[in-house]
Amino acid sequence: MLIGKSLPKGNGVTIMKSRTAVAAAIPLIFGLLAGCGGGGGVSASAAANAQGPISIWYSNNAQEVAWGEQMVASWNKLHPSEKVTGQQIPAASSSEEVIGAAITAGSEPCLIYNTAPAAVPTFEQQGGLVSLSSFPGGASYIEARTGPGASVYKSPDGQYYQMPWKSNPVMIFYNKKIFAKAGISTTNPPLSTYTEFLATSKKLVSSGAAKYAIYPDPSSDFFQAWYDFYPMYAAETGGTELVANGKATFNSTAGDAVAAFWQQMYAQGLAGKGSYTNDPFAAGTAAMAIVGPWAIASYQGKVDWGVVPVPTTAGSHGDQVPTFSDAKNIAMYASCKNRGTAWDFLKFSTSTAEDGKLLTMTGQMPMRQGIQQLYASYFTANPSYTEFAAEAAHTIEVPNVPNSIEDWQVFRDAWSKSVIFAQQSPDAALAGAATQINKLVASGGTP
Repeated sequence: MLIGKSLPKGNGVTIMKSRTAVAAAIPLIFGLLAGCGGGGGVSASAAANAQGPISIWYSNNAQEVAWGEQMVASWNKLHPSEKVTGQQIPAASSSEEVIGAAITAGSEPCLIYNTAPAAVPTFEQQGGLVSLSSFPGGASYIEARTGPGASVYKSPDGQYYQMPWKSNPVMIFYNKKIFAKAGISTTNPPLSTYTEFLATSKKLVSSGAAKYAIYPDPSSDFFQAWYDFYPMYAAETGGTELVANGKATFNSTAGDAVAAFWQQMYAQGLAGKGSYTNDPFAAGTAAMAIVGPWAIASYQGKVDWGVVPVPTTAGSHGDQVPTFSDAKNIAMYASCKNRGTAWDFLKFSTSTAEDGKLLTMTGQMPMRQGIQQLYASYFTANPSYTEFAAEAAHTIEVPNVPNSIEDWQVFRDAWSKSVIFAQQSPDAALAGAATQINKLVASGGTP
């Protein structure tokens, strides 16, 4: 039995909270590759320019639902013969699981506004995605909107199977009330270097101001590495991805430094190891959290917070420190019969006007060039989002490589065993994970 807990991790994604759920979900996703492919019997040539009704799925957090509903209503008013039906993505242990199952069944909608970049290689291997580069001007539209950063979302064949849509650059949130209680500056807290971060963490806990300094989710879900290891690895390396040129990069001096930092945090009781059922930061159990701007709305009225970049060994300052994007993208799925309408609708939903509404209604950053200038009035009225907008230009993504989800699961299992629970040395665990990931990537996607 899968036991799930719904948490709005950036985009209202259903997040698995048990090891059983993870163990079940990964084989399911990859097992699907041996089954029937996507497409639901649709003729790609006939569907390419076809116009007519389509369906879409969007995320299940309240702000995105509201955005999606108004966006669909606006389109339908203008295009009564090409009606769009929108709904929240069906509940399951993970978005990746429900989408993968829908591809196999041929029941996926035309567009899903909750496509994780890490899942794109798997969905592509299933035959479940439509190349957006196949539409006239498709690649140029994506690149004009997104800018140079679009290239990281290309698949190895040089085509776009995902539309870069929105990011949530993760940074360190800190609770000003707790910091003040511990006698720590609330305007310029010493959190820039690993040494400073550790010393501040010790003071927060020893003073009794908070039970823990920080509390990343310690579960073994593959994506949890994106909220402890990966942002700090990005910062420490100046923007290196987990895998580059077909090889794992983290079995390195920088990877060892990040692992050693977190190992000390856990060994000294400064970071929690147990599972939890609420948000430790919002509840005041932890003085800090690693999250993106999606969380600001949930902290409204609960936490008087400040934000700083993730630390590095040498020290990090300002809003140009590389971090993880926590992006969600849009993909077109192979069972879509009216792809002409789907492409037109995708462009409508990522227009300057709709991107502005997305920003205003959700606080998430459209992956569009010059958002601070385009939406200056929003950032003037909401200055707390300005740092995230600047940081959005300095993010890294998950690598678009074969067996992506399985690669991340291998890494997370090694991290959990060594860094969090001290059952193995981090050096040995990460070296072993790198070897496994190299083999998975080299396999070219063959399970």
